[in-house]
Amino acid sequence: MLCVDQISVAYDRADVLQDVSLDVAPGRITCILGSNGSGKSTLIRAILGLTPARKGRIVFDGTDIARLPTHAIVARGIACIPEGRRIFPRLTVKENLRLGAYRERTYEVRMEKVFGIFPRLKERVDQLAGTMSGGEQAMVSIGRGLMSEPKLLLVDEPSLGLSPLLVKENFAVIRRANEMGITVLLVEQNVRQTLAIAHAGYVLSQGKVVASGSAADLAQNAEVHQAYFG
Repeated sequence: MLCVDQISVAYDRADVLQDVSLDVAPGRITCILGSNGSGKSTLIRAILGLTPARKGRIVFDGTDIARLPTHAIVARGIACIPEGRRIFPRLTVKENLRLGAYRERTYEVRMEKVFGIFPRLKERVDQLAGTMSGGEQAMVSIGRGLMSEPKLLLVDEPSLGLSPLLVKENFAVIRRANEMGITVLLVEQNVRQTLAIAHAGYVLSQGKVVASGSAADLAQNAEVHQAYFG
């Protein structure tokens, strides 16, 4: 579904990503693992067209999207759950969710699907999102991403700032979205939780892919094991 082919991305003429290639198979959860500063979030920004690649191709559903504006990329079926959730705190739960389906005139059916995944959001549909707990705000952020019924869901650091229990709940939701037919590209540092739900993955280090394979293979990879499990 998504093919990133030898892309390089630079900030101030310094390459952050260097000749990065990866494939995301349809119907699967593919993960990108790496520590802070490895280039994970830059990769997400490149796919979304927010930080265009200096060179290389990004092919989604057979079309090279590397030079398209972000709104055109989103319209083709890519949605993002951003790092840090990035909800609109002064808007209600309902208003936040509606923004996820801003391209659609009818949104009620989609919203009911989200409420089926997050019943708590239905209970608090008129509550200001900024007054909710961190876990509830994470539900709003994920629900907003699902409102566009994307083909590919980019999820950037879903465990950031959450308690272990809420992290587990979030990963369960990501798995459920995948079971509903949504392809997921998951960017994370929480290696154990990520490899528990992913089908395949890549490891980024200093802007380069240093390991790749099935989730089971990565869990047994000596370099990954040493770097993340000690």
